Amino acid sequence: MWRTIPLKSRVIFLLAVFFVFVGIGLANDVTDLGRQPMARFVPSVLLIGLFAVFYASSGIALRGKSWKAVVPLFVLQAFCMGLLGHFFPDPPHAAQLNAAEMGHLRNRMAFVGVGIIISVVLGYAGFVHVSISEGRRYVRAQAEKATLEAEMAAAREVQRMMVPENLPLIAGYEIETVYRPAAEVGGDFFQVIPLKSGRTLIVIGDVSGKGLRAAMIVSMLVGMLCVVTSSTDEPAEILAELNRRLCGRAHGGFATCLVIRLDDDGQLALANAGHPSPYLNGKEIPFTGSTPLGLTESATYIQTTLEMSAGDRALLQTDGIAEARSEQGVLFGFARVESLLRDGASARTIAEAAQHHGQNDDLTAISIVRRRLT
Repeated sequence: MWRTIPLKSRVIFLLAVFFVFVGIGLANDVTDLGRQPMARFVPSVLLIGLFAVFYASSGIALRGKSWKAVVPLFVLQAFCMGLLGHFFPDPPHAAQLNAAEMGHLRNRMAFVGVGIIISVVLGYAGFVHVSISEGRRYVRAQAEKATLEAEMAAAREVQRMMVPENLPLIAGYEIETVYRPAAEVGGDFFQVIPLKSGRTLIVIGDVSGKGLRAAMIVSMLVGMLCVVTSSTDEPAEILAELNRRLCGRAHGGFATCLVIRLDDDGQLALANAGHPSPYLNGKEIPFTGSTPLGLTESATYIQTTLEMSAGDRALLQTDGIAEARSEQGVLFGFARVESLLRDGASARTIAEAAQHHGQNDDLTAISIVRRRLT
């Protein structure tokens, strides 16, 4: 908290502490009837103010452990004040003051009184200034926080709208989708797009980063998909066009993306742009290296074709599943995903297992099952 306060306010606060305690040092001279020698009076007043600053600083910095600094400081202060008292003792107390001594005492008390007033005024003026400036800063911070929360809520709503609520019926396939957003706005997205040809595209992706920028890139990609898929249904061409459109608009970010086209006869056409490889019957489908979207306009993408037989199951996922991390720092890992798939786990089972393990990012899983012929 102390480190977040502007340097100017910190300096003014400590100066205010100094002046208030200087006033206390001046008041000590009043109780001593001005008998302290000036060689002791001035240094003792300054030491009281300086040590007050040290106490305040150590208390703020160390909080509950401030005694570690306060005790040594107290010993040091007592030692310094003792030395001043030893080398500059009070003069002998006179039984009666003459006219000159009375005049000196009045002048000394007047000087000390004015000094107390000035020091207290300066100290409290400093406290009032810091209180007002920090109050204003707090109000601004709360307003900015409220604005950011409203923007994040809007971004989450945008992101939620990008997630299909009702999946279309796909002849010959059963589709299950699971989306588990993290607390913060992330960049997972997926779309199930029926094509005019009767085929179906399934698109899954993950935008780098979090927050509003990621949500905006997701909305851009979903909008681009609607335009691009109206002119082609080839996964590699779709990725190439998305990449071309995204370059220069991602503001240093990028997106991984996997596009799969389902044909009625069980044929699958796939193209990958840096996304985690899908699984077929618990085994990873190999892909050669591919470039995420938005990094370079010259990127090209290879299209792969495979066939799903009746009862086959494919799984698409985002890296939030494998990268789920327990409190002990253990990753969920791809090996555990493969083990669950070999045991026949569904997309929901895998997503819930990763979430229970320790979710720290969006989790998205899509299973594609080829129906058995009846």
